[in-house]
This record gives sequence, C-alpha cells and structure tokens, in this order.
Amino acid sequence: MEKQQGSKKKFGGSLSSKPGAKSGARAPEITFEESKYLKRLIENGAAVRVRLSNNEEVQGIVEYYDSSFIRITRKGQPNLFIFKHDIKYLIEEGA
Repeated sequence: MEKQQGSKKKFGGSLSSKPGAKSGARAPEITFEESKYLKRLIENGAAVRVRLSNNEEVQGIVEYYDSSFIRITRKGQPNLFIFKHDIKYLIEEGA
C-alpha cells in the first residue's frame, strides 16, 4: 500500500471535517413559521390571493386555519375551505 505524501488529502472526506460544521445536523422539518404567518394574516385581516394547484385564483381574507386547510372569507361570495395540499401559493394583496 502506498502512503500519502505531503499535504495531499483523500477525496471524499466527510462534511463534518470542516471547521464549525456539525455532524449530522439537518434543518428542522417543522419550523412553525407557517402557523406564525397565517396567525399574523388573521390578526391583521390582510387580504390575500390564493393560487390553487389547478391555477384557479381566489381572493379573500384568511379567517381560520388548521393543519389541513385554511378558510377564506370573501365578500359577496361563499366562504371557502381550501385544503393546503391544493394550494400552489398564497400572497398578500397590496404587498
């Protein structure tokens, strides 16, 4: 077997060998930022636009949410319960 000479390093070292890196550190799967954001929208009564996975858009105010859906209250139209998995994105109107 051949020995490594000088400052040559083997390729494929672990990421944890870098200074300041934590071994096995992963970003948390649940940050609770979604809940904070939806709660803020409700408290401020902010108008939102929701684009659904079928590209349909609805506008209104988020009145309620839980782990599965949000409730959008609309003026002059029926209120909607929208499953979160059907939402492509949600943005504040006038933001």
